[in-house]
Amino acid sequence: RYTFYEVADRAADTITLTARVAPQPGWPVPLAAQVRYAVAADGLTVTHTVTNIGAAAVPFGVGAHPYVRVGDTATDDCTLQLAATTALPLQGGIPTGPAQPVSGDTDFRDGRPLKGVTLDDAFGGCVPAAGDELVRHRLLGPGGGVEVWADPAFGWVQVFTPDDHPGRGRAVAVEPMTCPPDALNSGTGLITLAPEESWEGSWGLRPI
Repeated sequence: RYTFYEVADRAADTITLTARVAPQPGWPVPLAAQVRYAVAADGLTVTHTVTNIGAAAVPFGVGAHPYVRVGDTATDDCTLQLAATTALPLQGGIPTGPAQPVSGDTDFRDGRPLKGVTLDDAFGGCVPAAGDELVRHRLLGPGGGVEVWADPAFGWVQVFTPDDHPGRGRAVAVEPMTCPPDALNSGTGLITLAPEESWEGSWGLRPI
């Protein structure tokens, strides 16, 4: 949380940031982290690279927190579609039980209007559709939309609809994650790296 990133490389359409996650209470093994942001005509690609630079195996997870918006369309006039097959029961952000198959109010696979819906929920079982290689979540408005795509390693997604922002209405965050909340305790979805081993994963945004 308090790690400082430095610019390692910069171009007109990309920037790469690096940081060293030092040993600290609750996190005894150092990691080297890198995040590359690349902008192109088809949207934004964010690539995370994590390397174990310590002497012992280390578990970790990666999550991002993009807030998405369909032009000037109000969130309440949009439809949310998630590639999630399970929902994780939470209380105060902490899981209270195992993930359950989505149904009713937790099922966004075919899209649900966001008007009247308040979310700060974790969803799992996010997998690519048949014939696809990426996980795809979508916020759709009357004239278009925004897609949050991710590598299959991002098998979880948190959706957050905070209260009204003055002059802008409600917002919605669609947050790809490799593991669910409290994963360092539950072990669910954790990625474990041996010393000198690296991991890489990408997610991004594109207009649709």
